[in-house]
Amino acid sequence: MTGAEVVERATVSAEHVGGIDHTEVSLSPGVTVLRGRNATNRTSFLKAIMAACGSESAPLKGDADAGRVELSLGNETYTRTLERDGGRVRTGGDPYLEDPTVADLFAFLLESNEARRAVARGDDLRELLMRPVDTEAIRADIRELESEKRRLDGELDDLNDLEDRLPELRAERERLEAEKAEAEAELEAKREEIEAFERGVEETRAQRDEREDVVSELHDVQFDIDTQRESLERLREEREEAAERLADLPDAEDGAEIESRLDRLRTERSELTARINELQRVVEFNENMLEGDTGVAEALHEDERDVTDRLLPDDGTVCWTCGSEVAEGDIESTLGRFRELLSGWVAERSELGDEINDLESKLDERRERREERERLESKRERLADEIEEREAKLESLSEREAELEERVDELEETDDALLETHREANELEFRIDSLADDIADTEAEIERVETRLDERGRIEAEREEVSEDLAERRTRIESLESAAVERFNEHMAELLDVLGYDNIERVWIERVETEVREGREVVTKGRFDLHVVRTTEDGRAYEDTVAHLSESEREVIGLVFALAGYLVHDVHETVPFMVLDSLEAIDAERIARLVDYFEGYAPYLVVALLPEDADALDSAYERVEEI
Repeated sequence: MTGAEVVERATVSAEHVGGIDHTEVSLSPGVTVLRGRNATNRTSFLKAIMAACGSESAPLKGDADAGRVELSLGNETYTRTLERDGGRVRTGGDPYLEDPTVADLFAFLLESNEARRAVARGDDLRELLMRPVDTEAIRADIRELESEKRRLDGELDDLNDLEDRLPELRAERERLEAEKAEAEAELEAKREEIEAFERGVEETRAQRDEREDVVSELHDVQFDIDTQRESLERLREEREEAAERLADLPDAEDGAEIESRLDRLRTERSELTARINELQRVVEFNENMLEGDTGVAEALHEDERDVTDRLLPDDGTVCWTCGSEVAEGDIESTLGRFRELLSGWVAERSELGDEINDLESKLDERRERREERERLESKRERLADEIEEREAKLESLSEREAELEERVDELEETDDALLETHREANELEFRIDSLADDIADTEAEIERVETRLDERGRIEAEREEVSEDLAERRTRIESLESAAVERFNEHMAELLDVLGYDNIERVWIERVETEVREGREVVTKGRFDLHVVRTTEDGRAYEDTVAHLSESEREVIGLVFALAGYLVHDVHETVPFMVLDSLEAIDAERIARLVDYFEGYAPYLVVALLPEDADALDSAYERVEEI
């Protein structure tokens, strides 16, 4: 999205903001130039735009108790209210952004903008660029995706095992079917033999039927006894296996102490975060005051000189908290200690986060062990109950077997050969039935395996998707860093050519990976090294430092770094405005070229310029003379 794609005008009205009593300005898409001398409320108006977009930087007019900014864009209206509450100014309303962090860093490019100042101060450019990225959330996603990938890998391993087992199952089915056919043929022969026996033996139908019934029941009972014994043996083996696994499991540990410590650590981290935020605001406020960027200072510049002389002594700095005169160096020294304290707190919070992650992992491990123990104990109890039930049934069957054997002995006073043949025939029938059951079980298992194997494509696709997501998460931070370096180097090269800094051959950022310790872990992080190459009059190139650059050159590099962040984080999709101020260090011709270059990236680009600098810009750009 570029300025050319925005068709509606934006209207900004501000009341009691900075040095503004009341104003209303309509802005066209593209470039709007705020043309005027110093102390004409141009910066106050830029801060009003920022406030309507969600920034907290707009100052309340010194003699007002309340202020308001309203932004109308299309059919939507956004507001920001300012209200004095004792020594503080509270903000409210319904601004364009809920979180202005990215816009403050890379779209609202006033003189105090961190991205602009980072180059000149030698700040950590990588930390500044990655500040809007929630790296902890990305690491949490990585852990979750790794767990899901392990689960899917396990399922695929199971499928590979099943695939290897499928030929064995099919071969087992063929063997069982052949054995069943053989037993059926043998049974048919036995039945023919029985018919031949019965034709030669004089026996009443009642006696024959009774003997057959008793023998049949006896074999049923014997078959049931064998089945129960096999089941008992299997159940006892399972119970023993469960007992061994229970014995191998470490004793379940109480996680209450860890949970209690987790609660304490989370509370400590929350309290530490609150202190960090509060101290950060104190540091930023005092830095702004030292730089003179306050509403009160702007208001004083508009008063008569003799009033300013009476308020500000010539040989010191008035403390803006107690009103006493102190040396500016004392304030800067105190701010230095605040920054050291802030850095210590941030490191302490990071260590707390690492310890919290470790404790949460320990809780998960203990929970898994406890659940495994409970499952094994439940299984062991269930097996014990089933063993007891089957032992009772086996005892009952054994008693019945004895009764039937006794009755068979009584009936065997007839033809023993015929009885043996009947027994063999019954055994064959039982065997055929058992083989039929085995065949059905085998076919069911084959069907289950084939059904599971049909899921391979879905699982592989799901694993591929998880792997892609995991790779994307693992490389997201590196990709953002690489993209930022690439964008910076690309635009820096273009602007050096456009702006005509002849004695600068090249300015570029090199991304270097280093290993650093975070808590107990050693992780790889990127670092940005800024390089400056100059050329001598005889054309010889040599590497220089940022400290040796002119103020104009440093300003341009800072602006290009901000633009790189703007593009990498797609800030134009977050907020339509980009504002530029304090470009006086750059000559008018180069300012014009710079504005032309930036125009292509922001839907609304609002620039505050001195008249002589504004006159060098394209006359087609909209100009605002009075705020």
